[in-house]
Amino acid sequence: MATQMQLARQGIITEAMQLVAEQEHLAPELIRERVAKGTVAICCNVNHKNLVPRGVGEGLTIKVNANIGTSTCFPDPEPELAKLEAAIAAGADSVMDLSTGNNITASRRAIIGASTVMVGTVPIYQVTVETIKAHGAVVNMTKEDLFKVIRQQAADGADFMTLHCGVTQNVLHALTEEGRIMDIVSRGGSFIAGWMLHNHRENPLYEYFDELLDICEEYDVTISLGDGLRPGCLADASDRAQIQELLTLGELTQRAWKRGIQVMVEGPGHVPYNQIAANMQLQKRLCHGAPFYVLGPLVTDVAPGYDHITSAIGGTLAAVSGADFLCYVTPAEHLGLPDLEDVREGVIASRIAAHAADLAKGNQAAWAWDNAMAKARKELNWPEQLRLALDPVKATRYRKTKNQEGEEACSMCGEYCAVKIVGQYLDEQKKR
Repeated sequence: MATQMQLARQGIITEAMQLVAEQEHLAPELIRERVAKGTVAICCNVNHKNLVPRGVGEGLTIKVNANIGTSTCFPDPEPELAKLEAAIAAGADSVMDLSTGNNITASRRAIIGASTVMVGTVPIYQVTVETIKAHGAVVNMTKEDLFKVIRQQAADGADFMTLHCGVTQNVLHALTEEGRIMDIVSRGGSFIAGWMLHNHRENPLYEYFDELLDICEEYDVTISLGDGLRPGCLADASDRAQIQELLTLGELTQRAWKRGIQVMVEGPGHVPYNQIAANMQLQKRLCHGAPFYVLGPLVTDVAPGYDHITSAIGGTLAAVSGADFLCYVTPAEHLGLPDLEDVREGVIASRIAAHAADLAKGNQAAWAWDNAMAKARKELNWPEQLRLALDPVKATRYRKTKNQEGEEACSMCGEYCAVKIVGQYLDEQKKR
């Protein structure tokens, strides 16, 4: 079965491309052209049957991902299905199943089966859990163990996979030579790096990249090239190890495209505000315009409990500067596994960042939304304001609990409402 990219190169506009074109108010032929050249990815595994495809990349609205999944401390998959529902309700465009608890396969299959949005996975998590159970340590993992799980997750319907193919011996040399405060904070990156350092061997995801492409081609899985060396604190941002890995990801992007495999490239992490734009522009140049998927970036290290805000600040500038896909950060980041409310708050914060970037980039649909809200505010039309709110649930709660029923203005200004007063005088002026 051909991939979306292979079909696009044959001049075929698929059903998924047509749907993305309608969502984005763009010509289907434009979507096809961008999928063909790789600057737009439509992550839609052939086995994800209830998926409503969405596009990520050049000229499209900024998309938002929510991470869910079990942990060793909370292994029950049922709460993760509730988080999936909450993420979709809050407007997430995708979820990633990052499960490391028990029953990883059952959890993933349940999430994919219930999800109408893209689902991503990180296969090395499952490989690590299974290897430790069977052989005592992740360093005893075999290449066959790794590729068996990748194929299983592809067959289950994962639309995209984070694969840390760029953590090579050269990258680890750059890391150890330059030094960092926090070394490696990516879980997947740390598992791969630990295996490489212990076994004195090259990363099997890099060494056997062509075999990886075989699996992705069979199921039309989009490769999300993971940033195993993403900075985990501001002081480590934009160093030699991060850039060395990015150079490798650019090479692998071209190799995947030659086979007709869709690619996204993942990016930092923790980055000082003044370095974000340069990071985005460098990635786009080195990775040939491939869709860029960033975690945050977080603009300070000292706001645990509020990292959905630090992430949204960085995410807005990242998206304005070239990022296409924002991975949410919840208030629980750095502190613990997020609950339902953390998931909702994280999605909303990232959606605000994405929408602000869409406005800055001149997206007509985004501007139409804001203009409609402005008109409703001028008219003191509260039902319409609540309907248009990015988070109608929270807006409705505030309106209900902080104002008397039937009050035309809000309790912030009360009888001194600027909009109401000026509106009255303007109406009088028009009558003269």
